[in-house]
Amino acid sequence: MKIVNIHAAKTQLSRLIAEVLDGEEVVISKAGTPLVRLVPVAAGAAPRQLGKLAGAVIESPDCWDHDAEIESLFYGGPLEPPPLRRVVEPRRKS
Repeated sequence: MKIVNIHAAKTQLSRLIAEVLDGEEVVISKAGTPLVRLVPVAAGAAPRQLGKLAGAVIESPDCWDHDAEIESLFYGGPLEPPPLRRVVEPRRKS
């Protein structure tokens, strides 16, 4: 493992990248404290495949129904708030 300070890493970045691509591990430090590790990007990472759980998860017919007990635990009452009353402010005299 090669430890390089930030200034040296800035001036020798191309060489450090070549070393990392050849398998060398490079750590960039500041005042002797390691900060980051320079690593190559994983080549050929396939995109995630969607739909792996298709058909494996089945929801019950009532899974989206309101549950008064759970609503009262979260909101202290029914899910729908009472309708707001509109308050009309008196007009100011000019």
